[in-house]
Order: sequence, then structure tokens, then C-alpha cells
Amino acid sequence: MTKILVVDDEPDLEMLIKQKFRQKIRDGKYQFLFAVNGRDALAQLERHTDVDVVLSDINMPEMDGLTLLSKLNEQNALLKAVIISAYGDMDNIRTAMNRGAFDFITKPVNFTDLELTMEKTIRHVAQIRKTIQAIRENNILKMYVDETVLNFMATREMESTLMANETIEATVAFIDLCGFTAISENESPDKVVRLLNRYFDIMTKEVIDQGGAVDKFIGDAVLAVFRGTYHLDRALDACLAVRKKIQELPPETGNILLTPMVSIGINTGEMVSGNIGSATLRRLNYTVIGDVVNTAQRLQSTAQPGQILITGYAYKRIRESFKCNNLGAIPLKNKANPTVLYEVLE
Repeated sequence: MTKILVVDDEPDLEMLIKQKFRQKIRDGKYQFLFAVNGRDALAQLERHTDVDVVLSDINMPEMDGLTLLSKLNEQNALLKAVIISAYGDMDNIRTAMNRGAFDFITKPVNFTDLELTMEKTIRHVAQIRKTIQAIRENNILKMYVDETVLNFMATREMESTLMANETIEATVAFIDLCGFTAISENESPDKVVRLLNRYFDIMTKEVIDQGGAVDKFIGDAVLAVFRGTYHLDRALDACLAVRKKIQELPPETGNILLTPMVSIGINTGEMVSGNIGSATLRRLNYTVIGDVVNTAQRLQSTAQPGQILITGYAYKRIRESFKCNNLGAIPLKNKANPTVLYEVLE
């Protein structure tokens, strides 16, 4: 549901809005709030922090629409405002745009045009939220974001958004670069970092191509998370591609000979997703935790170079799509009983 704040001192507008959009209000697509001037609007926004769009008149008592625009940018950089006014001269339009208005509609209101403008504005806000979600799920940012997102990241709303926690159904994959510890102990720091970043780039590309997110880099390993439709299948596709691409790389020569290979553990199920760390130090890491994640890490530590290991539970969900080899019941750290494991072949 999109929450929209209408700011206008004309009482008839509220009635018209409710009449024209009654179907979408009833269907739960829109929820409208109303304010009689800019000061009232700011008070409404304090109470309703999830408003996406503001529709505002210019000429109002106490605080006009142009002053409200300036205040909106200070209060919430993500919020987008559309001015609806009978004063459609170029000076007012330019002033409104310079103060951050997303669009301008003149009165009398053409409700078809208004709805199209609202939909465009809602899509724009949704795209910004999607970009922010990508930032939350990827600790390494390799993207450019517009000024609105950068400003929003510095606001209290961004802080509260990042503190949101939830239980999710997802798949996690631990991808470890085998034998890299010897390289880090025997080669120059520049070479160690260059090689590791090269391998991480390959892993990250395959994860992202399958709709996954890099949760974190842990030493010479990657923790990736896959959510949404067919998340387990996509995680397996990504890991098979990572294994293939890494094994195709030529050996690295130097003080130590490294033949690139990975060991991978994959597990699927419910886990907690949230921002973990110290708010005092302002060092928080948006990550996943729980037994599913811990088991995936133990699967990776059990896997031999070139192996991709999953549990019997995961195997039952993908056995018709992937070729696997039953390894039998194998003890895992901190597990009371041995766990039946499968190696994913192709």
C-alpha cells in the first residue's frame, strides 16, 4: 500500500480525492492522509513516517507549499512531492522545482493526469527503495547512487530502516578459496590482495548473476545469500559456475604454487536477517544468523577442494534438477548426530 499525504486548505479536494480513488482505496492500493497547510503536513509526517508521496497546494495559511518543500528536504530526502496549484506560472514552477518538487500539476485538477503523475512518482520512490535494499544486502558497493539516496543514508530514517530485523526463508553459501593461507604467508601483501580481489570478483559476479547478494567477505571466503523464488536452485547454479570459473584459471606461480580451487557449503531454510554489531561504535553488519547459516559453514569446512556439499534436506528439494552423490552420514562440528551429506556434481 502506498501512503499519500494531500496538503490543501480547500475542503472540497479531500472529498474529490476520496471519490475519484475510492476503488483503489478500497482495494488497499492507496491510503490518503490530509493536511490543511504546511505546518499541519509536517505534524502528519512526524506521526506517519511511511508516507511516500506528498501532493501539495502552494497558497495556504500559516505555511505555504513552497516553504513546505524546503522543510520536506530537511526532514526526509526520500519523500517526493508533487505541487498542485492554480498558480501555474513559470516563476512558481521554477521555484517549486528548485526546492525539490518532483512534478507540477495545475488546477483545476485533471484526475487522469494526476493519477499518472502519482504512479510515476511512486515508481521513482520504489526504485530508490530498491537501490537502498541493494545497499543493505551488499557490503561492497560497486554502484553509483543518486544524490537522494546519499542524503537519505545520513538521515534517522535510514538508521531505523537498517535496524529492521526479520525471519526469512533463504539459502546461504559459504565459498572458500582453498590453499590461500599459504599464499598470504609467503607472498608480498600487494600480490596477496591483488589475487584475492581477483578471485572475489569472479565469485561476486556469479552470485549477482543468479540474483544473490554477497553478505560478507570472511578472510579468503565469501558468504552469499539467495532469497526469493527458487533460491536454492539459483544458489547451486551460482556455486557451480564459481567452481568452473575458478578451476579454469591458470596456476599462480611465485614463492608458492597455487592451483585455484574452492570448497563450498550450501544450506537452506529459515534464518534471522538483521543488522548485527555495535550501534555505539556505529559498526553494524547487515547479515544472516542461525543454525542454517552455521551448518552451511560446517559443510564448507568439511568439503574437500572442488566439492560442493549440501544436506539431505536440500537434496530432496533439488534432486530432480541436479546430479548429486550420496556421501553418507558424516559428523559435523557441534552436531549431536552425523548428518547425511550430498556432493553436488552438476
